[in-house]
Amino acid sequence: MVTLRSGAVIVGAYAKKIRKTLFAQLKDKVKSKEISTQEVARAAGEINRILYILFVEKLKLDKGDVVRVVIDYDLVDNQIKWNYSTLKVECYRKVPEEDINRYLKEILEGIEKISAVDVSEYSIKKVKETKLGDVIFEIYKNKKKIGILIATNIEDEVVVRGAIKEPPLLISKLRIKFEENIDKTVTNNFENILKKAIPSSEEEVKKTIEEISSL
Repeated sequence: MVTLRSGAVIVGAYAKKIRKTLFAQLKDKVKSKEISTQEVARAAGEINRILYILFVEKLKLDKGDVVRVVIDYDLVDNQIKWNYSTLKVECYRKVPEEDINRYLKEILEGIEKISAVDVSEYSIKKVKETKLGDVIFEIYKNKKKIGILIATNIEDEVVVRGAIKEPPLLISKLRIKFEENIDKTVTNNFENILKKAIPSSEEEVKKTIEEISSL
């Protein structure tokens, strides 16, 4: 188990600091190809998304407020697994500790809901291809439309992003190895895509769905 410590950092720079620290800790493993740069970036994005919800949407901290983050993680099958039970956050502003703990509990409960999701209840359907070659899919749960995602082919990878309403989840720029075509790539990896979604607010999910739908 490894511990990531952000040190004292302003809210406006916490995401960059955590990403930089994680890359620094794992540079030797990236060099030896034990783990990919894409996986390090994905893991940084995952924890930063959770902290964004806490700092910006829940606590409404200003960019100049100072925070400190500590969390443990493990490397399992070439992937970074955050140990959210060890996540500790300090805010250097007059924010009641009970507010931090309450909001953090809400976010972590969202993560627990993800792990409890029965992926067999979900399905995907291609609905459109944009003029730029992006492919849009609708996500269904027990035949009810509950989300959307868009997939873009970039060289030998497919970049997928989207949102799901039940429970509120975001799929944030997930990179998948290209397999013959976009349809096959997304369909074959749909279960893994769902498992890597991260909890979000209903407002942000709605915004993402509207943005993709407008395409």
